[in-house]
Amino acid sequence: MQQPDTRTILTITVLAAFLTPFMGSAVNIALPAIGSEFKANAIMLSWISISYLLTSAMFLVPFGRLADIYGRKKIFLAGNILFVLSSILSALSNSISMLVLCRAFLGIGAAMIFCTSMAIISSVIPNEKRGKALGINVAATYTGLSAGPFIGGIMTNYLGWRSIFWINIPLGLLNIFLILKNLKGYEWAESKKEKFDKTGSAVYSVMFLTMMYGLSHISEISGMISALVSFIILAAFIKYEEAVDAPILNIKLFKTNKVFAFSNFAALIHYSATFALTFLLSLYLQYVKGMSAHTAGAVLIAQPVMMAIFSPLAGKLSDRFEPRILASSGMALTAVGIFFFAFLTTETQILSIIAALTILGFGFAFFSSPNTNAVMCSVEKKFYGTAAGTLSTMRTIGQMLSMGLATLLIDLYIGKAQITPTNYSQFMGALQSGMFLFSGFCIAGIFLSISRGKVGVTAHASSALAK
Repeated sequence: MQQPDTRTILTITVLAAFLTPFMGSAVNIALPAIGSEFKANAIMLSWISISYLLTSAMFLVPFGRLADIYGRKKIFLAGNILFVLSSILSALSNSISMLVLCRAFLGIGAAMIFCTSMAIISSVIPNEKRGKALGINVAATYTGLSAGPFIGGIMTNYLGWRSIFWINIPLGLLNIFLILKNLKGYEWAESKKEKFDKTGSAVYSVMFLTMMYGLSHISEISGMISALVSFIILAAFIKYEEAVDAPILNIKLFKTNKVFAFSNFAALIHYSATFALTFLLSLYLQYVKGMSAHTAGAVLIAQPVMMAIFSPLAGKLSDRFEPRILASSGMALTAVGIFFFAFLTTETQILSIIAALTILGFGFAFFSSPNTNAVMCSVEKKFYGTAAGTLSTMRTIGQMLSMGLATLLIDLYIGKAQITPTNYSQFMGALQSGMFLFSGFCIAGIFLSISRGKVGVTAHASSALAK
C-alpha cells in the first residue's frame, strides 16, 4: 500500500506536537486563578501539573510498545480522542480534585500521542527527509511551549482559566477528522507478532506512582516509605526486564553503550533541573510581584522563544562538531541562568528576570538538540525507536521529578497553606532553595555530559563537513 502524503502526516503530527506542550505551559500560568476559585493551596495546585506528568510517565513506554504491536495509528487516534474528552471534562470541573483527575487523563492521552507521532513520521518519511520533518515537529513543540504562557495569560485574564481547555477542543477535533479522513486503511505495526510485556508494564507504572507519591509527601512517614518502595520496585523492574525476551524498556543498551546511557542520564538531570522553573516563577510573578496572568506570561515567554529560535541551529552545529561539547556548554549556560534565580527577592527587576530566562533558553537549546543527536547517533538504525522512546521517557521522568522536588520544598516551607502576603517570605525560601538545588543538578550534569565520550562522525556528518 502506498504511504500517505508526507505533508498530511506533518500537518497531523505537528498539530498534536503543538497542542500537548501548549496545554502544559498555559495551565501553569493559570494556577493562581484556579487556586483563587477553588481556594486551593500550593500543594494542590502543584498536583494539577504533577498528575499530568505522572500519568504521562506511567504510560509512555507501555503505550509505545502497544503501538508497535497493535498499530501506531490506532494508539495515536485514541490519544487524540482522549485528549479532547479530557479537555472538555477539565473545562467543566467543579472542584480541584476533579480537575486533577481530568489532568491525569490528559496525561494518558498525551502519552499515547508522544509515543506514536515521531514513530509515524519515521515510518512514512524517507531517511533523506526525516531529519527536516523531525525538526519541524520539534519546532512545533517549542512553539507550543512559547505560546502557552502568553496566550494562556491573555485567555485567563479576559475569558477565565477554563478557556484554556476549551480552545483545545476545536483543534483536537480537527486533528481527529484529519486522521480519520487521510489515514484510513493505514496502520504501522512492525512488531505485531510479538507479545506485550504486561508484567513489566504494570511494574513500571506502579514504580512511578509510588515514586511520585513519595516525593510529594517525603516529609511524612508514608512518603518516606513510598519513596523507598519505589526504589525497590525499580531494582526489581531492571532485573525483570533484563530477563524477558521482549522487554518494554531495553535495559541492555544502558549497560553496553556509554554514550547512549550518559546522554540519557544528562537529559534526565537537565529536565529535572528546569521543568519546575515555570511553575515556581509563575507563582512568584503573580503572587509576590503582583502581576496579572497576562503580564507574567509575557515575561516567561522569553525562555521558550529562545529555545524555538536556537534549537535548529544547535542541532545543525551538532552535525559538524562533537555533540558532547555543545550539550555540555548548553548545560553550563542553564546552570548560570538558574543560579541567578537563587538570589530572587521581592525587589528584583523584571528586566533582570527576562535576561536570566534568555540565558536559560539559550542554554536549553544548545543542550537539547545536540544531546538528542548524540542519543540517535549512538545506536544502530534498528534501535532508533527504542532510543527515541527512552529519551522521551527520561524527559518525562525529569519533568515529574522536578515538580516533585518543587512540591516537597513548598510543603517543607509553607505546608498546606495558601500563598498569601503573610507567608511570602517562606515561599521565597522554598523558591531560592529550589534554584540552588537545580543549579547544582546542572553542574553535576556538565561532568556527566562531557564524560559520555565521543559520538563519532556519522556518514551524514561527514557529508556535511565535505560540503
